[in-house]
Amino acid sequence: MGFIEETDSLMLDFDKIASIDPQNKVIPVAVQNYDTKEVILVAYVNEEALRESIRLKKAVFWSTSRKKLWFKGAESGNTFTLCHIFVNCEQNSLVYQVLPDKGNICHTSYKGVANNCFYRELDMENMKLINLNEREIK
Repeated sequence: MGFIEETDSLMLDFDKIASIDPQNKVIPVAVQNYDTKEVILVAYVNEEALRESIRLKKAVFWSTSRKKLWFKGAESGNTFTLCHIFVNCEQNSLVYQVLPDKGNICHTSYKGVANNCFYRELDMENMKLINLNEREIK
């Protein structure tokens, strides 16, 4: 192992995937429900989004499509309270453990019930997506 894997100094590698948004260096962040451990979504943070998340104790991301800070839930009210931040060994990705402040997690729903963003599974046999809400339980 190298220094980066053993240090207790925060040295996040915002250059790792700079090709996504060369003007605003980002790293991926997996967002996990603190209570259920379910992965809710995967997003990106730059240094400013990370600082705002820590300052507000709310999930703030960098929108790679809109090229601006994305205060999760600013429009919908579906905010996430930030409980913990975990850093991977190479310091090029994060996990945010959060508590959803309202029922909705994603902008999608199934029969009026909120989904998380990972509500479909890829059937590797036929390369089709299966909506987990509609999957037959065997």
